[in-house]
Amino acid sequence: MALPVWLKKRAPKQKVLEEMQKLFRSLSLHTVCEEARCPNIGECFARKTATFMILGDRCTRNCRFCAVEKGRPLPLDPEEPKNVAEAVRKLGLRYVVVTSVTRDDLEDGGAAQFARTIREIRRVNGEEVKVEVLIPDFGGSLASLKMVMEAEPDVLNHNLETVCRLYPRVRPLANYERSLKLLEQAKKINPSVYTKSGLMVGLGESFEEVVETMRDLREAGCDILTIGQYLRPSPEHLRVEEYIRPEKFQQYERIGRSLGFLEVVSGPFVRSSYHADKVWELISKNGENYHEQDI
Repeated sequence: MALPVWLKKRAPKQKVLEEMQKLFRSLSLHTVCEEARCPNIGECFARKTATFMILGDRCTRNCRFCAVEKGRPLPLDPEEPKNVAEAVRKLGLRYVVVTSVTRDDLEDGGAAQFARTIREIRRVNGEEVKVEVLIPDFGGSLASLKMVMEAEPDVLNHNLETVCRLYPRVRPLANYERSLKLLEQAKKINPSVYTKSGLMVGLGESFEEVVETMRDLREAGCDILTIGQYLRPSPEHLRVEEYIRPEKFQQYERIGRSLGFLEVVSGPFVRSSYHADKVWELISKNGENYHEQDI
């Protein structure tokens, strides 16, 4: 299936990529921008921003949409939290997004490493730095979730990724209800922390299923929603069933707003951490209207 015109993007500048990659390699860090083959990498690296990926670069899950390497993970790097904080300092970031692979091999799922990373970022860069964490489901462990929440991230993100019906095909080791419950529990633990989730579309879901998923997220207290087009990373991954037109993304955004999300970022190239800093600026200004064209 050929890419439609609205999904064509300029190739990133090699010099920009090399400069950022040099910094990350010098600190033994990974980014989801690189590992997941994000189409926005050139744009974000040019802005001197990235989404840090902790807990190594090998995932214990087998989600069929994701380009991150699967397999037996390496031991945790005890220097990783400090190195993330140092990269934040060198880039001059005031808003930081940290995600991870899923580590079902660890008793806490990697929650302690998330907590250490949040605290280290603030210790090195100041308490005013905002931190968003995009976490795995920790196997449904409330203790692990509490560990992360006690480190007081500004935004707790956990992606549903797709509609309930498609979980067995798209996320066979994940659970729709478990992910919803995690977001609900996070809000109960600390209502002042914004919660966020993201969806991919184009995997064979119906319009009605996407709207129903939005309702489920709102019932779980989710504040912020991102919706983007699924793009096949390789022939070994799930095929794209449909390229969603920009007008439908706009419709999803309008519906999401009507359901009460503080912000809905919906568009073909939207990813869960895409321009997350600008979304934060808007929600922290009493919910001023956000439009993708403004960023």
